Amino acid sequence: MKKWVKKLAVLAMTVGLVMSSGLGVMGISSVSAAQTDPTLDRIKKSGKLVVGTSADYAPYEFHTTENGKDKIVGFDIAAAREIGKQLGVKTEIQEMSFDALLGAVKTGKVDMVVAGMTETPERAEEVNFSKPYFIDKNVVLTLKQNKNKWATLKQIRSAKLAAQVSSKQDDLAHEITDKKVVSLKKITDEVTQLTQKKVDGVVVASTTAKSYLQQSDQFAVSPAKLPGISNGSSVVMNKNATVLQAKVDKILDDHIIGAPLKKMQDQAIQQMNKKESFFHKYAPYFIKGTGYTIGLAIIGVFFGILLGIIFALMKLSSVRVFRWLASAYIEAVRGVPLLIQVFIVYFGTQAIGLNVSSFLAGAIAMFLNSAAYVAEIIRSGIQAVPAGQTEAARSLGFTKGQTMRYMVLPQAIKNILPALGNEFVTVIKEGSVVSVIGVGELTFQTSVVQGASFKPFIPLIITAVIYFILTFGISRLLNLFEKRLRKSDKTMG
Repeated sequence: MKKWVKKLAVLAMTVGLVMSSGLGVMGISSVSAAQTDPTLDRIKKSGKLVVGTSADYAPYEFHTTENGKDKIVGFDIAAAREIGKQLGVKTEIQEMSFDALLGAVKTGKVDMVVAGMTETPERAEEVNFSKPYFIDKNVVLTLKQNKNKWATLKQIRSAKLAAQVSSKQDDLAHEITDKKVVSLKKITDEVTQLTQKKVDGVVVASTTAKSYLQQSDQFAVSPAKLPGISNGSSVVMNKNATVLQAKVDKILDDHIIGAPLKKMQDQAIQQMNKKESFFHKYAPYFIKGTGYTIGLAIIGVFFGILLGIIFALMKLSSVRVFRWLASAYIEAVRGVPLLIQVFIVYFGTQAIGLNVSSFLAGAIAMFLNSAAYVAEIIRSGIQAVPAGQTEAARSLGFTKGQTMRYMVLPQAIKNILPALGNEFVTVIKEGSVVSVIGVGELTFQTSVVQGASFKPFIPLIITAVIYFILTFGISRLLNLFEKRLRKSDKTMG
């Protein structure tokens, strides 16, 4: 009996040791798991911190030229680079529209957002916010001549205000005026409307308002004290980035908040006030934007034609499934705005694990969109070729494929050349849509120059001239090509 008792005691001790060892291992695992999260793990593996921003909010973030090269600067950007430095990785700045930033951080296109963004209950449900690293009050920027007209909240109640869409200022503007608020993507667009007297005031952060006051004496800040709490700028991260959030909070406490941030702000203001000739400083932006615009148009039309031919042939096919698929694609693409298609490609590719660049995403969206319109142009061109041409080719022994390739398509393309030329011109102008995801085409660069130069109107005139030169030049080339085709037809006749 005593032997059995001893055996049971030894067995119990063994089980206890095994269980305690297991719990110890579990404890170690839980501690290890608490040292990282999916976002932080991705940052460490890639060796870079991808930061999203909307660089039209000087001195928070804006564009400047250094040694002839474009660079995004500002005290927000300096803070972001310091966070990357403390995490031991390189910092990569990715620019896009302000209203696309939350979607980018949620889908993993960027690791964090540093763009003077303020935490709200609605935003906090979707993403994580660090502790505020800078507090800035909101003000109403107006024209100097109207400063006394909009001096009180009671007067502002009847003012037409503008604010950045999806921002805290936009919410505040709706609260303090009875008029319809003009919600725009870019601060520069709001200020343009103010200078053109389309709106009476712009609700902005005080620091940004001061930037405009330093650049021009036509502006003033209303003395009215706006309700609500001040803006607390925070770093925005994915909901799963709990460990990263704790690390960022510590970095903010130890290396940014206080004197370091004041130094960053002074440097940003110094960069902002650097004096240079307008054309010398900003000509590279327009040249670069023009190159991107032409590149997008060439890709959009070239691959759009290739894909459009396929869909046109499918729609003319005797196979019902092919006809149905082509019709479904064409109607779906033509029924959805290009802007939505750009967002779907940009964020959708990330959702399925493909980290596609903004330029590639924009180019894909452009040619997928163009293909639907080109398909209908080509289909109408094919159907316009007389049936006798097909019958003659078949009687000469051509196969159905050879007839289409050598007889029908060449004649169809000749007939639809003007329509294809119009599509090319349309794609050039529609390329401006991809600026929302940070593709540096001409419209995007125009916004950059507006924000950096504080001149809202001159860049628009320059861009309009460039677009006219591009579209007019293409139209002339196409007309010349058509004349030569007509001459060749007469020669053959």
